[in-house]
Amino acid sequence: MPVQFPPIILASKSPRRQELLTLMGLNFKVELKDVDESYPGDLSPAEIAVYIAEKKAKAFTADGEIVITADTIVALNGEILGKPADRKHAQEMLTKLSGSKHEVFTGVTLAREGQIHSFYDRTIVYCRAVTAAEIDFYIDHYKPFDKAGSYGVQDWWGIVVVERIEGSYTNVMGLPTEKLYNELLKFI
Repeated sequence: MPVQFPPIILASKSPRRQELLTLMGLNFKVELKDVDESYPGDLSPAEIAVYIAEKKAKAFTADGEIVITADTIVALNGEILGKPADRKHAQEMLTKLSGSKHEVFTGVTLAREGQIHSFYDRTIVYCRAVTAAEIDFYIDHYKPFDKAGSYGVQDWWGIVVVERIEGSYTNVMGLPTEKLYNELLKFI
């Protein structure tokens, strides 16, 4: 690693975020806090992602460590598609995404000793049209209930349905790694 970073706490249970930090070569530990993820109704998708990431960061009182928090929002024509409540909700969301383009925003907050720095990244994702049978197959085999927008770009949906993206691939996974690395360099 060309740069020695202070100890890092990743405040996320997302296995994808953990995998991405590992692939970045960063040493970190995972710590979780329960945080209310509600937000004011007048925020844009980018503002929502940053607002929630900052709420998560403010739950920590780190001592010398850098706390990294993140929140990913999927937006389709201004509608926020969060994590599905159940199978029917996942079917509804994936049907909306079929044959359309949508935006993925990830807000990230870095916090250390009272300093807070937040940023976001935006990626446009284009999906081909899919059938109800394909949506049912996806839900049955990949159980996307813990994912914003009801899909993972790193699994079957991303391999078979996503036609192209404009922007960061890792942002769609839940953490814009290239931007995060540059922001960490500035933050230390």
